Amino acid sequence: MNTTLRPARLLAGIAAAGLILTGCASGADTSAGSSAPGSSSESTAQGEQNDADVTFVQGMIPHHRQAVEMAGLAAGRSENPELLDLAARIGSGQQPEIDTMTGWLQEWGAEVPAEGSDMAGMGGMEGMDHGGGMGGMGGMMSPEQMRGLEQATGAAFDRMFLEMMTEHHTGAVEMAQVELQDGADPDALALAQTIIDTQQAEISEMETLLQQV
Repeated sequence: MNTTLRPARLLAGIAAAGLILTGCASGADTSAGSSAPGSSSESTAQGEQNDADVTFVQGMIPHHRQAVEMAGLAAGRSENPELLDLAARIGSGQQPEIDTMTGWLQEWGAEVPAEGSDMAGMGGMEGMDHGGGMGGMGGMMSPEQMRGLEQATGAAFDRMFLEMMTEHHTGAVEMAQVELQDGADPDALALAQTIIDTQQAEISEMETLLQQV
């Protein structure tokens, strides 16, 4: 009787072991499969930005800050309603872009330009020359130019503001064109195109206003 049961017990043990091994293999496959999407998602989350994107954003933040500062001077110095409307649009349009770009740099682990900083970190932008501002980088105004604008009023302010902001916008457009050529991040590229479209339209508007002051 015992001789008859031993083979049956042996077979049952082998079958049970087989089920255990099969379960382990299945669990391993499931674990491997669940980790693959995670690693793919992680690499995507790292972003597609390159050095050109970082340079563009780090340069455009102080550039926008100065434009917002210039726009803020118009109230109380100009009596031209069209210029005041333009200045208000520049300020309200560029401040949200500053906030957006600041967030990008934080996400990328890149340095955010300090308040009051110049455009020294702009890398490939040094070759731009639009006049006397900050060594000609991106149309930025010098401290002396900003003081002159602060002290002007009436028609003198209007002309100075329009001339300086036109130069400033021209620099921003050129910076954005460099980004379109060399950048990689889709959001930064989209912002660059928006800057080009918006500021070229404002340049045309300012050229028209200049003929009237």
